[in-house]
Amino acid sequence: MIRIAGLLISVIAAYLLGSIPTSFILTRLFAGTDIRAHGSGNVGATNVLRVVGKLPALATLIIDISKGVLAVTLLAQASYPFIKDIDYELARILLGLSAISGHIWTIFLKFKGGKGVATTIGVLAVLAPSIFIPSILVWLAVFVATNFVSTASLSFGLALPIFALIESKSVYLIIFSVTLCFINSYKHRANILRLIRGEEPKTYIFKSS
Repeated sequence: MIRIAGLLISVIAAYLLGSIPTSFILTRLFAGTDIRAHGSGNVGATNVLRVVGKLPALATLIIDISKGVLAVTLLAQASYPFIKDIDYELARILLGLSAISGHIWTIFLKFKGGKGVATTIGVLAVLAPSIFIPSILVWLAVFVATNFVSTASLSFGLALPIFALIESKSVYLIIFSVTLCFINSYKHRANILRLIRGEEPKTYIFKSS
């Protein structure tokens, strides 16, 4: 019973950590406005870049990645002594998924958050760098070729289970990567429709449009 309570508390803590609405807070601080009322309306670094600028977007990205990192490092280490009956990798995956879910469905913004890509990056960079590195290279290649963040992010999500299988990862990580792929695709459904209609805006980082 104590271990179940410990797991529940840990998962809730990871969810609340992921729920911190970074882009909403920083847009308020830098521009005094609600990020949800501008651009795509998405609570994420890409929309911050379009609406506010590079510095707030970079800060948003770093903090959102850090949320994932903290969930599977410090939080996992602090909570694991209370939930030792659970495999450590599985425990970290549960905490990582909770942090990602918090970012996507944040309690602080009526359960409407970002797409979770940045927090996913933080989680996977720690948990499975051999999956993360080739997948983020796929993201980079697609983005450079298209200037569509959404297309790059969709490619990143699809690459995760492929590389998990290629690397013969544990069943926990394979299921986790498949889950992330489905969540990522679901959160980008509006982008997919805009891409089909030719209405998806491009994002230029190093040059103006």
